[in-house]
Parts: sequence; C-alpha cells; structure tokens
Amino acid sequence: MPERLGRLVLPELTLDSGKTLAPLELAYSVNGDPAPDGSNVVLVVHALTGSHHLMGPDVPGLPGAWWDTMVGPGKALDTDRHCVVAFNNLCSPYGSTAPCTPDLATGRPRAMAFPVVSCRDMARAQALGLEALGIPRLGAVVGGSLGGMIALEWAAQFPERVDRCAVIAAPARVYPQAIAYNEVQRQAILADPDWREGNYAPGPGPVRGLSNARMLAMITYRSERSFSSRWMRDVARGNPHEWDGQFQVESYLHHHGAELVRRFDANCYLYLTRAMDLHDLAAGRGDPVEALRGFRGKPLLAVGIASDLLFPNWQVEEVARLASSAGAEGAYEEIESDNGHDSFLIDFDQLDEILRGFWLRTGF
Repeated sequence: MPERLGRLVLPELTLDSGKTLAPLELAYSVNGDPAPDGSNVVLVVHALTGSHHLMGPDVPGLPGAWWDTMVGPGKALDTDRHCVVAFNNLCSPYGSTAPCTPDLATGRPRAMAFPVVSCRDMARAQALGLEALGIPRLGAVVGGSLGGMIALEWAAQFPERVDRCAVIAAPARVYPQAIAYNEVQRQAILADPDWREGNYAPGPGPVRGLSNARMLAMITYRSERSFSSRWMRDVARGNPHEWDGQFQVESYLHHHGAELVRRFDANCYLYLTRAMDLHDLAAGRGDPVEALRGFRGKPLLAVGIASDLLFPNWQVEEVARLASSAGAEGAYEEIESDNGHDSFLIDFDQLDEILRGFWLRTGF
C-alpha cells in the first residue's frame, strides 16, 4: 500500500511561551492501516531537516524518503502489522505551520514575527493531529535526534496515550556544547547580508549563511574516524598550496551546504535549532525523573551511537537511567559505528535489529 499524504488544518495551539498559533496546519503521512484503538500505530518523528515522507518514491516538494529501509512490509516498522504515522514538525518548511508560512493578513512569510516553538509544542501539535485523524493512542513513538527529543516529550506529556517509546541519538536535555554548535550555525545565517532581518523575499535568500551553517552541522554529524577513513588528506581538485585547490573533505562540506540551500528555508533552520536548544525534560517539572513518572511500568528504549559527537553516547544512556529511576522499563542499546550522529540514517542493519528486538521484548 503506497504512503498516503495529507494536511490538517486545526483551530489553534497555545505554545509554551503563552503565544498562540492559529490556524495550525500539519502535513502528515500514513503508511498502513490503524487499528480502531490505535494499538498498532507507530508515530515516527523526524530530525532537523527531514520530513514526514518516510517511504516510497520521491514526492515533488519533499526531500527523499529518509527511512525507506526501515518502514514497509516486512521491515522493522512493518506496515503489514503496524500503521506508521509521521507529521512534518512545526517550523519545518514542508507543509506544517512555519516561519515561511504566509501571514493571512499580508500574504508574506511571517519570518521572525513567528513565535519561538519548543519540542513540547511540537509534541502537543502532533497530539492534536492524531486526535483529528481519529487515532486515540500509540503503540509506540520513535524519533531520532530532534525527533528523539519530541518522542521523549510524548512520554512525559502523554504517557497515558503511548505504550512504548524509542529515543534514538537524543539526550534528556541539550547540553551547552550542542547549543554552542547551533548558535554558530545561526550566526552564519544572521551575518549573511541577504538575510535582511529575516525579511528576505521568497527565493534564494541568505544562501551563503545557510550553506555555511549546514557545513558546520555536517562536521558534528560525523566523526573524525569517518572523515579519516573516507578521505584522510585526499585532494578533490587543484593544488591546496593555491587557493583554488580543495581537499576532499572541503568538497564534501560544500556539496552538503549547497544541497540544503536548494531545499530548505533559512528562517526555519533558525527556529528548529532554537527548539533543540530549549529541549530540557526537567524544565518546569522539578527534575527529569519526575518528568517521566507518568511513564512508569512502560518500556522506554534509548539508542546511543558510539561515535556521536553532537549527542555523545553517555548523554543518551542517561535517558535510560532516568527512565528506570522513574519506574519505567528503561533500556539502553548502542549502534557501533564510525559514522557519528548520522549513524541512525546510515547503519540501518544495526538499527533494524535493535528495533525488532525492542518490539519482540515488549510484545509489539
């Protein structure tokens, strides 16, 4: 059965900041058929620049399916048994309400007048979306990186609606070094003269700033060993003793910077990285253990990556310990790979085995 894509228009969402988004639009995908009680539904939450398009052929206006190897008949998220639902995260430019969404009064993008949105807000928006789709409950919620933070918020905010949770390459709170990486990326965008305080015309916009931001991000998504094993000091072109020469690793970074510019919005990038910075399971809840008390007795799997520079494995292992302290069935597993943070998008064989094992142990 092909992936079914749609869009919901909901009345409003009150944000952590006290501000309101109205109306609220959510783009979504459905893969498989939901049970009436939602017990077979898996909510998959995408990462920073991903989308709700999980499997199947390319769709105009959306990036390629990012989990095609994991979602489908007979795969870890088996659409013969599971119904796999995904929403485009708020602030993402692929169909949900975002800074690039036109203001109803002016017809121009809301840009920096758009309110700051948190991972908690994103989880609440998805909860409203599931209600609108008639799905009362989730058999599981799964997310990687930013998606893992939102998945954790599901466990904290809606424990009665989630049977199990898998958090991949995401911490219980974003530590200062990751915030620092994000801030340098944002400054690259803000310093581009074509950013124009966020009020650039639809079209290219601050392409140099966004490209540079992505280049820095790509360094944090991989490990030194992965760079060394692929290229070490290989030269892509010319003579590096001259300024027209380029090492292979430089070529790699420029390629990924240019690729993102073609498909993403700079203001959306600012807002999504800020949402990551705001992620703190304990904020307003006393401490992270208290935040997860409602999930006691339920399985929560944290999957770390041995070579992750952005969210080191010990930060992800901490999620499992906190869940166990809260009375949940916390467990930790690790992807052994030199591919760094992006391993959950590369080392599918290991992740497939880990998720299948989680489903088997928890009767899903």
